[in-house]
Amino acid sequence: MSEIGGLEVNQLLDQLTNISSGYPCDVKPLILAASANMFCQYMCSVRFNYYDKGFQQIVEYFDEIFWEINQGYSFDYIPWLLPFYCNHISKIVHWSTSIRKFILERIVNHRESNININEPDKDFTDALLKSLKEDKNVSRNTIIFMLEDFIGGHSAVGNLVMLALAYIAKNPAIAVHIRNEVDAVSTKGIRRICLYDMNAMPYTMASILEVLRYSSSPIVPHVAMEDTVIKGFGVRKGTIVFINNYVLNMSESFWNHPELFDPERFLENNFTNNKENGLKSDDNRRTLDGSDYRIEFNRKNDKNGSTKSKKNYSQNLSNKQLKKSIPQFLPFSVGKRTCIGQSLVRGFGFLLLANIIQNYNVNSADFSKIKLEKSSVALPKKCFKLSLRPRT
Repeated sequence: MSEIGGLEVNQLLDQLTNISSGYPCDVKPLILAASANMFCQYMCSVRFNYYDKGFQQIVEYFDEIFWEINQGYSFDYIPWLLPFYCNHISKIVHWSTSIRKFILERIVNHRESNININEPDKDFTDALLKSLKEDKNVSRNTIIFMLEDFIGGHSAVGNLVMLALAYIAKNPAIAVHIRNEVDAVSTKGIRRICLYDMNAMPYTMASILEVLRYSSSPIVPHVAMEDTVIKGFGVRKGTIVFINNYVLNMSESFWNHPELFDPERFLENNFTNNKENGLKSDDNRRTLDGSDYRIEFNRKNDKNGSTKSKKNYSQNLSNKQLKKSIPQFLPFSVGKRTCIGQSLVRGFGFLLLANIIQNYNVNSADFSKIKLEKSSVALPKKCFKLSLRPRT
């Protein structure tokens, strides 16, 4: 995983060199393409050229679908409204059909005809294709759907990294702390950041986790497999069940000042246990001048277009580590049906973000155009442009 991510990071940075003039540019397609290639290599042992038209198209379609499934349309819950959304559904069907055609023609068909069940699995695709031959209960449609879902997970990574870059653009102090970690582990840019650096970069990981908390993206629904009762409430078999992720992430019962974007809420001292057992950020932390360390995203820009930050970060984060347990933080759901791709989202997201910050100063020419909504990690196809200026 580390090798795959590292090689793709090199490809992405080569592409970013062509657009990193300091002028606003649309970096989302490149970040999505890099994420898609990471997943394709990990799952299917194949990568595609960034200029491959078919590849560009399915990356775009995956992103469109990711946006749509995060919108929570009324027909998702009221089926009889479905006829009023026929054109909308037709569009999604077209995207899905195009994705399936690409995956079959460019990945599956030639692998399926040459699969040898006696050889060790080369990747996830091998395992799926072998299960098709060995298990009569597994259908071809099932394994194709599974492969589509796994590859489609790259959209979550790409959008997550874009959101993190947006928060960094609006609040340069975050970039400073990430860059300090990057420079410390890489001897000021002598080498690229790799997955093995993750444990030595707690603030970077805390920033990624805070993006997940602050965006509070809806969790994929579960279905009750049998009639049951939860705290006196009856739940019938077949009932669609959601975790109320927004309340878990934004309630003052669980977090101090949840409206603030504060990566430090996920950190604790290396040497002492957090007094509140990981359930709340420590309100008593202060900067060297005695002021509160947090930054508030009040969405109000001054006349120069920069976001007003009420406070500064604490100056010394060198003795911090990620909190080991925050029970109410469930960005990937919970139980046996938790998101099985969460390690890829964390790992590949970390690699992309850390290496971009290692090489570029991220900014925006117009902060008012960076619209960041609570309740979704998904961004629209045309979201916002960022300025990337090479570090000197």
